[in-house]
Amino acid sequence: MHTSVSTALTPTGMPGMPSMPGMTGGTHPTMGGPMWMPADPPTLARLLAWHPQPLPVEPLACLLAVVLYLYAVHRLRRRGDLWPLHRTLAFAIGVATIAAVTCTGIGGYGMEVFSVHMVQHMVLSMLSPVLLLLGAPVTLALRALPAARRGRTGPRELLVRLLHSRFSRIVSSPLFTLPLFIASLYALYFTTLFDFAMGSWLGHEWMLLHFLAVGLLFFWPIMGIDPAPRRASHLMRMLELFLGMPFHAFFGIAVMMSHTLIVTFFAHPPTAWHLDALADQNTGGGIAWAFSEIPTVLVLLALLAQWSASDRRTAARTDRQAERDHDAELTAYNAYLATLAQRTGT
Repeated sequence: MHTSVSTALTPTGMPGMPSMPGMTGGTHPTMGGPMWMPADPPTLARLLAWHPQPLPVEPLACLLAVVLYLYAVHRLRRRGDLWPLHRTLAFAIGVATIAAVTCTGIGGYGMEVFSVHMVQHMVLSMLSPVLLLLGAPVTLALRALPAARRGRTGPRELLVRLLHSRFSRIVSSPLFTLPLFIASLYALYFTTLFDFAMGSWLGHEWMLLHFLAVGLLFFWPIMGIDPAPRRASHLMRMLELFLGMPFHAFFGIAVMMSHTLIVTFFAHPPTAWHLDALADQNTGGGIAWAFSEIPTVLVLLALLAQWSASDRRTAARTDRQAERDHDAELTAYNAYLATLAQRTGT
């Protein structure tokens, strides 16, 4: 982003938001709806300052997600069941990352500056889903929701039915998740779809939800923490991850090296901000290219930890079985080797 980043603000005041110095209501010529967009150039402090949109959909959704998660954990603990603290922390941090790019100045500046928008996109599609899935929300729901009475269907039964449905099998298949993850990225920015979505509040909200949903669908079967219709091996899940990431990196390189604007929405930043739209777009491409490393490392660490834990559980089961049957499997194998030796000797 080609603008000075400063933490020193000059208070200008904002109607109804006296705690938000340096920000005033702005408008974009091609965008309509109940949205706040900044009038002052971006600085680090303005980007990070709390500033939800006039319709506070994102802050309410984030609050609801945290409350429901903590209530489920409370239900488990009240009946004496433990829930790992690191799961709770991962989910809370995941929600915090969503709030950080939708409930702060980033939300407004992301509608004026392409590079800021790309930060918002990368966090919602690549970082937030991984952290949310590390919190195992589906597993928590299955454990916390009460079973319905015999002959009735409650929320838990509906969730189980959904997890075993044909729909879930389709949307968790790599034949669906990989094309969706790749095609939705290129189709959004290299067609007129982006400019169309950014033309209204509803389209913009759909796009934010789309980023998060695609990321969740892509990483859900790869992470393998929550229940899924299929359970691929750790090696196959790593392969799925490595198949998707290069296309993401290529997208960033294509944007970074483009000599023309790929979307027209950001073609005319506010004149007083002294931003070059093409240079800022190239910066956004660099952000997209570099950001793919973060989720890759996080997911690989999670998969390696799961793989190691799975091996330990298998070894423990084998040891317990050997103790119960006095190592019958090893005894039988030794007997087989002895028989082979006798046949060879004769």
